[in-house]
Amino acid sequence: MRELLQQTIPNLTGEACDKFVAYYELLVDWNTRMNLTAITEPEEVVKKHFADSLAALPYLAPGVRAVDVGTGAGFPSIPLLIMRPDLKLTLVDSLQKRVTFLEEVLKTLGLSAQCVHARAEEFGRDPRFRASFDAALSRAVASLPVLLELTVPLLKVGGKAICYKGDVSEELKTAKSALHLLHCTAEVVPVEANYGARSLVICTKNAPTPAAYPRKPGMPSKKPL
Repeated sequence: MRELLQQTIPNLTGEACDKFVAYYELLVDWNTRMNLTAITEPEEVVKKHFADSLAALPYLAPGVRAVDVGTGAGFPSIPLLIMRPDLKLTLVDSLQKRVTFLEEVLKTLGLSAQCVHARAEEFGRDPRFRASFDAALSRAVASLPVLLELTVPLLKVGGKAICYKGDVSEELKTAKSALHLLHCTAEVVPVEANYGARSLVICTKNAPTPAAYPRKPGMPSKKPL
């Protein structure tokens, strides 16, 4: 595992390598008791979870306040935090068991972040969090129109929603209405990967989000903007 990590992730320190190994061991252990990931082989985890999660690093300024919406097993937020402990991260997931897992990971790895058990739609309407983040991250959560409705309301004006995607050409076409309604512009950044097409869709919030969004739980996926 250590050799795989050092071969795959540039500029990896010994301390960060230790944290990735500990994270992998927790992931595999807890995965026997709950559904965290279908990917468990060391090489696959290093490439498709750890390295893939780090694609957003160049777009996160020092000390940025970011939220990971639908974080699941902690991707992309935990790998990002291992490499950049200066990040002020909030991890949001709708399943309490996953939140408990994330809290254990953070404690074991000696990392600091806020974990919140909430539906993304409700979290986006909470005045403590709405329009308060510099960046919103989402990976393997939903289609782009749905992701925009769940992430953009959380951003300050000028903030960026960073969506991890594969080939996004078709999704961009369907997201035109959501981009317009949520006052955003999108840029697609290709990500170099040897396991399929990967890209980041970086959406910049240009004006306050209308009060109607996000809609009540379930509506963004049932009737995408």
